[in-house]
Amino acid sequence: MKKLTLILGIVLTVLFTTTNSEIFAQTKKPNPELDSLAKPYHPEADAQKDIDSLVVLAQKENKNIIVQAGGNWCIWCLRFNNYIHENKKIAGLLNDNFVYYHLNFSPENKNEAVFNKYAPGKGQEYGYPFFIVLDKNGKVLTTRESGNLEAGKGYDETKVLAFFNEWLPKK
Repeated sequence: MKKLTLILGIVLTVLFTTTNSEIFAQTKKPNPELDSLAKPYHPEADAQKDIDSLVVLAQKENKNIIVQAGGNWCIWCLRFNNYIHENKKIAGLLNDNFVYYHLNFSPENKNEAVFNKYAPGKGQEYGYPFFIVLDKNGKVLTTRESGNLEAGKGYDETKVLAFFNEWLPKK
């Protein structure tokens, strides 16, 4: 009986240890779609310095600035980035009229000072991605959530074009 109890104890210990290590080893579920999309957000970047450089470029090219707030962890952020590059109408409109920046929000770098300067509280209000539109001088023209631009697992071309067309630079 003692041998049986000892064997049962060892078996349960091995099972419990294996199950726990498997659980902890798999805390991040694989997401093939997320893994396949380009990662445009850079937690290591100095976002304010980048935006300051974009203001200089926007002034030179007489363009407004679109700041897409989000992170590489956000499937909708990556889908939007992919969408604006694959859709020729939208890509052309953006290229001709805006400079574009991906403002990172992640555990590695929340960019709190930048978010507080340009869009205080909007991440919590809107979720991600959301947009900050700046004029060529870096003045905030508007902020915008992205949920109503969605269609299925993608985005609605008419709505996206209407949003960007609303904030074309004055030429």
